Amino acid sequence: MSKPRVALMGVGLMGAGMAGRLLSANFPLTIYNRNREKAAPFARDGAVVVSSPGAAASQAEIVISMVADDLASRDVWLGENGALEGASSGTVLVECSTLTVGWVKELAAAATRRGCELLDAPVTGTKPHAAAGELVFLVGGSASALDAARPALAALGQEIIHLGANGNGALMKLINNFMCGVQAASLAEAACLIDAGGLDRAKALAILTNGAPGSGLVKTAAARAAAHDFTPNFNLRLMAKDLGYAVEEAAQRGLALQTAVSALAVFKQAMADGLGNEDFSAVVQSFQQR
Repeated sequence: MSKPRVALMGVGLMGAGMAGRLLSANFPLTIYNRNREKAAPFARDGAVVVSSPGAAASQAEIVISMVADDLASRDVWLGENGALEGASSGTVLVECSTLTVGWVKELAAAATRRGCELLDAPVTGTKPHAAAGELVFLVGGSASALDAARPALAALGQEIIHLGANGNGALMKLINNFMCGVQAASLAEAACLIDAGGLDRAKALAILTNGAPGSGLVKTAAARAAAHDFTPNFNLRLMAKDLGYAVEEAAQRGLALQTAVSALAVFKQAMADGLGNEDFSAVVQSFQQR
């Protein structure tokens, strides 16, 4: 059977890896990116590069978005020459960006009016996972829409977890990322206290990373901080954005995420220090400089 035609909107750190995976799996692929130059290399590998989200969606059965935030998502779906305008009835829309639940539900309603179905399918993983097809999809939406999108998602990820109705994938991703941000901020504070107390940093970090606090994220962030390598796999500014979204989402439910609020303050300071476009592990460096 022929593979479904896929459109991908956004070829940044994550989207570029996703585009490469889809092309290597021989999916007919159309790409839209706000900066067209970033999409040009994929044309050499067989992708069709177009000038608007609407043009991308008009050529696809599955339309995938991987952009920075609610504003960018709204623009590609509902803006001028937006993807929803170009999509045919029956098209499955897959929003892989980390967004607010409110916007996801608004987009799902707009998709329904168009005769389409939306999956909110944000991912866990960073740039290397996207390039290797090792993402994990956290999916909200109907089972039938997921079945239709599954061939493309299976080429991009190692696991697809269906969490129920629209919005559930988005909410789970915010919970996942706020916990990641809290861990990174706590490591930044721990490193600062290690230095202030005159401990041997290498020994102290080895105790933390090899002991109970040593999650995969803490291990990775500690290693990158030790190497002073903050080449972005996941931008610090996006972690700050995700923490802010999580805090707002909880507030709408009458909850106060106190650890997330504290972590957000640490990340905001790192952004003020000019580290927003570095890897999120640079928050360790920022905290030590204060």
